[in-house]
Formats: sequence, structure tokens, C-alpha cells
Amino acid sequence: MIAHDIIKRPILSEKSYADIKSKKYTFEVDKNATKTQIKKSVEEIFKVKVLKVNTINQEGKIKRQGRHEGKTASYKKAIVQLTSGSKPIEFFESLS
Repeated sequence: MIAHDIIKRPILSEKSYADIKSKKYTFEVDKNATKTQIKKSVEEIFKVKVLKVNTINQEGKIKRQGRHEGKTASYKKAIVQLTSGSKPIEFFESLS
């Protein structure tokens, strides 16, 4: 897989905004990606050094609309911690 296929999009929430100061960034990633693949992809795309990667499989939530019931899509989330000597990711710096 190529790096841009592994990293799908950044996840922007209150908790992820709070982690930006400690150089932790949250991304939605491919469900089949391993931690080492995620680490290499982030280093290649953003030109930074990654210290560690934590992953979470998010199950889809059940949503109702009237009497009809459905489920949102499940996805995999990765929280990436950069090394202290690494430069911050520019995209996230403009948001904080």
C-alpha cells in the first residue's frame, strides 16, 4: 500500500485538539494497516519522526431515523506520538 492509501484523514475533535500541544495527532487509517505501516506513512507524508503509534478499532454506532434503524461505518483510528526533537505537523498547527 502507498502512504496516502493508509492515512485517510485527520480526526478533529476536542480531545485531539488538546493532544496537539504534546505532539499527538489523530488520524483515520486503513482497517488493515499495521502500526509499522502507519508509522512509515506518517513519516513519509509529513517528514517527521514518530515515537509511537496507538490504534483503536471504532465500531459503528446504531442510528435511528423514525422507525428505521441503521449503523454508521466502522473505522480504525491511530494516535501518533512524535519525538520531542521532531517538528510539529503544519496542518494541525494552524488549527490550535
